[in-house]
Amino acid sequence: MSPRRPSSNHAPSQVDVARIAGVSTQTVSRVMSGQDNVKEATKQRVLAAVEQLGYRVHAAAASLASGRTHILGLIILATDRFSSGALTVGIERVAEEKGYTVTTATVPDHAPRETVLAAFDRLEGQGAEGIILGVPTDFDSPEMRLRTQRTPSTLPTKSRTSSGDGIIIDQRHVARLAVEHLLELGHKTVWHVAGDEYWEEAIVRREEWEAVLRERGIEAPPVIPADWTPESGYRAGRTLALIPGATAVFVASDEMAFGVIRALHEAGRVVPDDVSVVSVDDIALAAYASPALTTVRQPFEEVGAAAAHRVIATIEGTDAEAAIRPVHSELIVRASTAPPAR
Repeated sequence: MSPRRPSSNHAPSQVDVARIAGVSTQTVSRVMSGQDNVKEATKQRVLAAVEQLGYRVHAAAASLASGRTHILGLIILATDRFSSGALTVGIERVAEEKGYTVTTATVPDHAPRETVLAAFDRLEGQGAEGIILGVPTDFDSPEMRLRTQRTPSTLPTKSRTSSGDGIIIDQRHVARLAVEHLLELGHKTVWHVAGDEYWEEAIVRREEWEAVLRERGIEAPPVIPADWTPESGYRAGRTLALIPGATAVFVASDEMAFGVIRALHEAGRVVPDDVSVVSVDDIALAAYASPALTTVRQPFEEVGAAAAHRVIATIEGTDAEAAIRPVHSELIVRASTAPPAR
């Protein structure tokens, strides 16, 4: 006689699975948690019973039984920027592969330190075993150091001034690729539309733009400030359109570059015939701008994946660095750059 199914008035449990598979509840627990110390034949019996019963692991019950939550926390800006969304996709992909879920705490742009600390505490209170900080923050402040010592944490990108672990994207290399591309096309100088300097990436890109020009004996023109948004790029583009000698511009992000190109077009300045434009990120729309945008690709999903690999490896006591694939930037040349008109 085949083992009977549990009555329909309650959800199937580990006890039901164990009875049908002819094993102990401990063996069921080992199979469901992915442990490899179970014989293959036994594992298959358990999985067959799971399928027959439609058994699903209850996360809260599993946490109580194991002392583990398998939750990753992510602190990220409350924004619709492409970079934040792509970073999250990479984190969630690795979390799913490793049997974790991701819970998110959002903070506003330019959030004070206290807001970031409160978000960290909130994620800890929700059971996060490790936390990824996708916002600018002082990783080495006493308050943050206290938290990162008790909960494994990482930054998606490593700060110049922080000793906290981070996935390194060489922002100096990013800026150098962009500026040298324009100079090698024959432009005598390169203007710069800078990002919001609340973000260290903006500072580093500006500094390297100045350094590349200085190496060539070129005095850097005044920086045109912006704040990452297309609107700020548009305002910067209107300023740039009033400068007759401006033939090339390095814009610190694709989204701002769209605004710059729109403003130049409205002013009768043709891209790239009159002004070449190169930017950073290579978001999905960059290839479909008019003209298609030359940009330095930043692999945001890979960065998010690497951050998740690192924090999970730290939680589980394995080699964090061995889990991380190298992350590289790449210049993607399209139609928005060309040699200067004679």
